[in-house]
Amino acid sequence: MEDEWLWGWDPTPGIVSVWAEPDGRAFVWRRLPGGGGLVREDVRFRPWLLLSSLEDLAHLGNRLRPEKEGPAPNVVTWEELEGPGALRYVVRANDGRALTAALLHGTSRRLGRSFGHLRDLDSNTVLSLPPEEQYLTATGRTYFRDLGFDDLRRLQFDLETTGLDAEKDRIFLVALRDPAGGTEVLDAHGNDDTAEADLILRLMERIRFHDPDVIENHNLHGFDLPFLARRARLLDVPLAMGRAGAPGLRQRPASRGAAVGRGPAGRSDAMRRSRYTVPGRELIDTLDAVLRHDFSARDLPGHGLKVVAKHLGISGPERELIPGAKVHEVFLKDPERVRRYAREDVNEAAGLARLLGGAAFALARMAPRRYERLADAGPATGVLDPLLVRAYLRAGAALPAHEEGDGTSHSGAALHLFATGVARHVVKADVASLYPSLMRQYRIGPKRDRLGALLALVDRLVDQRLAAKAKAKAAPPGSQERYTHEALSAAMKIVVNSAYGYMGAVGLTRFSDVHAANEVTRHGRAVLSLLCRELARRGVTLLEADTDGVYFAVPEDWRELDERRVVSEVAALLPPRVKLEFDGRYAAMLSHEPKNYALQPYDGALVLRGVAFRSSRAEPFGEDFLRRALRCLLVGDIPGVRDAYVSTVMALRRRQVPTFDVSSRVRLTKSPSQYFGIRERRRELPYEAMLSGGRKDWAVGERVRVYRAVGGRAGLLPDPEDSREVSAANDPRDYDAEYYVRLLKETFAARLVRALKPEDYATVFDDPGQPSLFAPLLSNARPVLNVVLDPEQVEPTEGGEPPPSR
Repeated sequence: MEDEWLWGWDPTPGIVSVWAEPDGRAFVWRRLPGGGGLVREDVRFRPWLLLSSLEDLAHLGNRLRPEKEGPAPNVVTWEELEGPGALRYVVRANDGRALTAALLHGTSRRLGRSFGHLRDLDSNTVLSLPPEEQYLTATGRTYFRDLGFDDLRRLQFDLETTGLDAEKDRIFLVALRDPAGGTEVLDAHGNDDTAEADLILRLMERIRFHDPDVIENHNLHGFDLPFLARRARLLDVPLAMGRAGAPGLRQRPASRGAAVGRGPAGRSDAMRRSRYTVPGRELIDTLDAVLRHDFSARDLPGHGLKVVAKHLGISGPERELIPGAKVHEVFLKDPERVRRYAREDVNEAAGLARLLGGAAFALARMAPRRYERLADAGPATGVLDPLLVRAYLRAGAALPAHEEGDGTSHSGAALHLFATGVARHVVKADVASLYPSLMRQYRIGPKRDRLGALLALVDRLVDQRLAAKAKAKAAPPGSQERYTHEALSAAMKIVVNSAYGYMGAVGLTRFSDVHAANEVTRHGRAVLSLLCRELARRGVTLLEADTDGVYFAVPEDWRELDERRVVSEVAALLPPRVKLEFDGRYAAMLSHEPKNYALQPYDGALVLRGVAFRSSRAEPFGEDFLRRALRCLLVGDIPGVRDAYVSTVMALRRRQVPTFDVSSRVRLTKSPSQYFGIRERRRELPYEAMLSGGRKDWAVGERVRVYRAVGGRAGLLPDPEDSREVSAANDPRDYDAEYYVRLLKETFAARLVRALKPEDYATVFDDPGQPSLFAPLLSNARPVLNVVLDPEQVEPTEGGEPPPSR
């Protein structure tokens, strides 16, 4: 049964899309094994709700019957689940619309006010899932059984428009990449409504011809689909994009999305929380995969397609680059250049989807949700909740209601900073999934989870993840088998690592239990305390420790064999399910603040972690300076740090630094009316930049690139996602150089303050235009390491004891 909780129980292979209607019709598209083509199943299912009481259906009289009497037309059946949970009645009907209407009628009559939608009811009295999830949960089916990622037919398309306002701007070109990897470009044959309508119709025809299972693009739900939907509506063009004909695009709730042209006065509304969906195809936005990757890796210079594709090595050196705001202008002069640019966009989107999209694909093999919903879901409420709901219904057990908690706060995870500055010969020891391991070791789960389903899922996921990792290593590099097992391992890790946070999310998750979460935290602190003390007793210098692992420096005469030996010795002292592994070795490390550090491998590129060294808001020139300075600092070349600083200051003053590199990418959090309401009291650079750039209207949530220009003016760059190579073509170089010199010293250079003696720091960052006459020489300067915490002073727990050793 526990494997059924994780994977479902229906073995039907090859499901690539499910569409269900509230009236009980379901359409299932399956790709037959061995390249046997696509089949569609039209089936019936009985829509259902989960209720805390039958009171609001009592008005049905004899049309409300026990499930054991069987279904009948115009009849609602009920089944009582076992156990103490609040949601204990499964009610079913042949038509979900009639079931919903009956419940809303009864609730409205009982409470004396009208209810028009199930979402208006108390979530502790009714659980209502989308029709597809009702179908998948009830049948035990999941997507993609016996399929690999490359078995899917995937199509990418990208719009090129004359501007960003769907009310007045047009689509003039569409690039398309078919499932076989071929690309084509569709142009509008003219600049009027008829030409644009014809272009949209041709796009629909190409989608139907190629018949993809999945449609992908970067920011698909934030721009392409909402823009396309609005233009089609204005032009009265049907968007027959699905496999079942009408309807066309529908909207669904989501945590992030956009609906262009649906804001006030028809303007863009980038924070409208909805997405699009169609029957028979899954609509995947690669921006979701990028955000999920960067949440854990924190290594991306931005989230735009071109920036990410370049960083991950997907784009080639000859990649055509055009400023976003200039694409239509360039097309009028050199259309073939824009066609090359657009083809590269869809090729990069395809590469990005394959490189980062495997985890969501693997999650769809587990959770009873549409693939496209899992791609933008968080791991706790988006994956664990559906798995737990399915488990309880499969076991015939009542579900608990959400609880607000008793006021107990969730104690934070342990994090210790032992030393700041520069250390050499550094080792990283990794604690693999510490909190899930402790949940398993001490059998800690939510008190209200009487089936133990969460722990059972964690057990299965950990064991099967290890098996998937082993299979991935054994498979040939680059093979689909390896890719599939790596994606499965990554998906399982996402879910496993969310279990602890799931318990601590009081009021947000169905089985939250802050006391259980705090018990896991207590054990985690004890393990970390034991780990740190035992490492320190073996002669290493601790630098930083948290629930992910420990960084420490070893004596200069140690070899890798000694480093591994120490890790193994300490690992043997930990509880059996807690695994400490040797994870890497580095020539040097700058420890700045907790979770903010720089690592220099013995061979390879500099590794930066934390917002002090990597931030989407940081000005690129400052991060470039930090990289150059850190490479020198970590090899002990203090004069080289000084040279990096001086050269950056002089380049700013001579305006040799591109304007893009001094700009900052910011998110607008105030509407125009909100900002105009405070403008007389306080002026803010991002909004002043919008006004100086001729923008008096914008959307909350919109991201822009701004900079401080000479004379106190605010400057706006045209496209926040354009790379510096693109922006160089129209560079005003009108920034306030002295402001950015101050920013360089007070913000970016300050990241190095703990690595130098005060007198050396003052000398290194002395203004090259006004050098001190008495500055000490830097030839003998060396980086420093400052111990700030003794490992013996780390408390094992809050009133607890260290865990027993093996």
